[in-house]
Amino acid sequence: MFTGIVQGTAQIVSIIEKTNFRTQIVKMPQELLNALEIGASVANNGVCLTVTEINGDLVSFDLMAETLRITNLGELKTGDLVNIERAMQMGSEIGGHILSGHVYCTATVVDVIRSENNCQIWFELPNSDTMKYVLPKGFIAIDGISLTIGEVKENQFCVNLIPETLTRTLIGQRKVGSQVNIEIDPQTQAIVDTVERYLVNKGL
Repeated sequence: MFTGIVQGTAQIVSIIEKTNFRTQIVKMPQELLNALEIGASVANNGVCLTVTEINGDLVSFDLMAETLRITNLGELKTGDLVNIERAMQMGSEIGGHILSGHVYCTATVVDVIRSENNCQIWFELPNSDTMKYVLPKGFIAIDGISLTIGEVKENQFCVNLIPETLTRTLIGQRKVGSQVNIEIDPQTQAIVDTVERYLVNKGL
């Protein structure tokens, strides 16, 4: 489990391609290596991946074909950076919201509006089935970052970003056309699905 509070970024130093499979090796920041073990879960751009090898500060992750298809990790190349979050520990402060690291889909950046000490980014989701879980002032995770949803219209929504988020994560580098990973807030999803089933059962 994760909190959506990105702890740093890591550069991809090597990608080993196999049939329907990829091993991604990142150079992990020193402060995130403490007690890291093979088998541990680490979120890369919000995607829960398992550590398969540790060689100094080089950490390997295996990505299956489905992960490459659904997330933006399949678009990355050597030299690119990813947002990193170690799995949460029991008793630690939860500053964002509970995440599983299971990406729902990707969204496309459609507009970036910058002003002094603020950045507003608009995203478009692929369909209305996903959009029904996106509610104003609700939670959403974008590339593993826990954010509050701003405005919502049709298949688009925006978030407003403070300088700290822009400095700590990669979201400030996203441009129009960029693909970002989306994890829907599970509590919102559960409520929406429950209400939908209730209305269907009532014939409404």
